[in-house]
Amino acid sequence: MDHIEVFQRLGVALAIGLLVGVERGWQEREIRAGGRAAGIRTFGLTGFLGGIAGTLQSMTGPFLPATIAVLLGLVYIAGKWQETEENHDYGITTVVAALVVFGLGVLAAVGDVVTAAAGAVATTVILAARHSLHGFLRGLTWVELRSALLLLAMTVIALPLLPDRALDPWGALNPYSLWLLTITIAALSFAGYIAIRLMGSGRGVLLAGAAGGLVSSTALTLSFARYSAEAPEGARHLAAGAGIAGALSYARVLVIASALSFTMLVPLASALVPAIIGFVAAGLFAAWRSQTATEAPEIDLKNPFELTTVISFAALLGIISLVSKMAIDYVGASALFVVAAISGLVDVDAITLSTARLVGSTIDVTTAADVILIAVAVNTITKVVLAFTAGRREYAMALGEASAVAVVLGGMGYFTARSFLPA
Repeated sequence: MDHIEVFQRLGVALAIGLLVGVERGWQEREIRAGGRAAGIRTFGLTGFLGGIAGTLQSMTGPFLPATIAVLLGLVYIAGKWQETEENHDYGITTVVAALVVFGLGVLAAVGDVVTAAAGAVATTVILAARHSLHGFLRGLTWVELRSALLLLAMTVIALPLLPDRALDPWGALNPYSLWLLTITIAALSFAGYIAIRLMGSGRGVLLAGAAGGLVSSTALTLSFARYSAEAPEGARHLAAGAGIAGALSYARVLVIASALSFTMLVPLASALVPAIIGFVAAGLFAAWRSQTATEAPEIDLKNPFELTTVISFAALLGIISLVSKMAIDYVGASALFVVAAISGLVDVDAITLSTARLVGSTIDVTTAADVILIAVAVNTITKVVLAFTAGRREYAMALGEASAVAVVLGGMGYFTARSFLPA
């Protein structure tokens, strides 16, 4: 290792400590000077010390870094004890963070620098998210925690035990593959669910629409429709939020399909990207036209990790996969259009997953894109119908206008691009 590389690695080790030290110093900025166990300088030096210990390891062996780590931990514990006597703060986060910084400093010196830097960023994010994480835990219900733990157990323990082969003559029902896809979709939905829980009751309609679109744009559209009957003056504003949710649901379809079959990216993007732009533009226009801004209501969303929700989706995915394969074998690929239209009345994710899995082996990319876009269009129309049946006319009309703009722009983009794409 030459001198330049040693300097670079020690610089990264120092930067790691300073980064975490900035967060720690900011959190304890109200404490008097000298009254806290560690601040930006101490953490910076801790990371630098880790880098030095790691650099010397090649000459002294692992005994020196281990000894320094033990002594450093004792020093931080003593300092934290003194701080506790004065401030009655019994948390040990600072001590643990210091040991993590020292370890990352050692890693920066003798291991992968990028990994060490990424670890520092992750550590800082976790430390900075203290209030958000505590607030989330306070709002977490036992049912949600139980569902997540049960699902983790079924995934980590049960998934490896599931047979990774098709159990039916058509090759559609692979238990391992179906369950893995189900958990992946649940995790994606859970990200939006967590975002809504963290935002609380003060969230804005457009922001709630964006988060709700990751979970279930249909459920959000219905919740906003019902609320529009109670707050008619904010109907257009609520429709704007539902439009944003529709745009996020389109983006979700594009990501899921492209992740399973990258060849789907271009044909789907040619339709969905213009549709997303149309939905967002129409939604923002509806919000601008709305004379009254309203606060987002409580959205009736089920926990995506609730066992019944996951099993129901797994069953739906299995049924659609089986029906799709049987329809192709007995009728032809054109039968998938009917399956897509029916599936779109209920859910888009299942038909997207099942169709993307067939690309290249059973159907071509163009057919798969047509199938998914039919399901998306039917689902969009379904949400407009729900808006008319459950919400005020102003809400339904505004959402219908935004949906029409999205569908028209998506159709124009798809058929224009199709003339240039290979068959």
